[in-house]
Amino acid sequence: MGVGEVKEQESYRERIARRAAQEVADGMIINLGIGIPTLVADFIPSDKRVFFHAENGILGTGPSPAKGEENAMLCNAGGFPVTLATGASFFDSATAFAIIRRGLLDMTILGVLEVSQTGDIANWIVPGKRVPGMGGAMELAQKANRVMVVTTHLDKNGRSKIVRECSLPLTARNAAHMIITDMAVMEVRPDGLYLVEVMYPYSVADVIGATEAELKIDGDVGVFQ
Repeated sequence: MGVGEVKEQESYRERIARRAAQEVADGMIINLGIGIPTLVADFIPSDKRVFFHAENGILGTGPSPAKGEENAMLCNAGGFPVTLATGASFFDSATAFAIIRRGLLDMTILGVLEVSQTGDIANWIVPGKRVPGMGGAMELAQKANRVMVVTTHLDKNGRSKIVRECSLPLTARNAAHMIITDMAVMEVRPDGLYLVEVMYPYSVADVIGATEAELKIDGDVGVFQ
């Protein structure tokens, strides 16, 4: 099946988030970026105790609130409503960034504009377009113990976002460890970018054909349903 032909009840955003949630281990402290990353909290199994960190000063955000049950006083760094997990705590933004800069985050999950085959991340600006600021992406990408990228495989013009070299201003070099898209799961290893899973119903050939970066394969490639 070709790119863009998947039509299922579960959205591609939810599928990406559901797959990303499988990489989360019990006891982790994790920061979620804006967009698809925020959905990951909705797919954490109830038997896993995970604390989500927000740069605006929360440790212990929970799943997204049900429609109509939002609390206007509770939001993440992107301004989206959140719930609180048992044991959540509040602090100022300086403390939130101190947690990041001390390397206390087990993982950060980020969206990107581009990510290279060596793990370079570009996600904070498109030249010539106004943005409110770089946010915490630079600190997160450099200081988190593990950096996961979640994104669509192609941009709105049909170009691969998984590239040999980033053309946009970099957020961080050699930062990404794993990339999960609507088409595939890839790992950044010292010797290159490896294709480890394809998202059903895509094939290995579909993914390779849609990817600008050089993909390597080591053994069987799994399929994520």
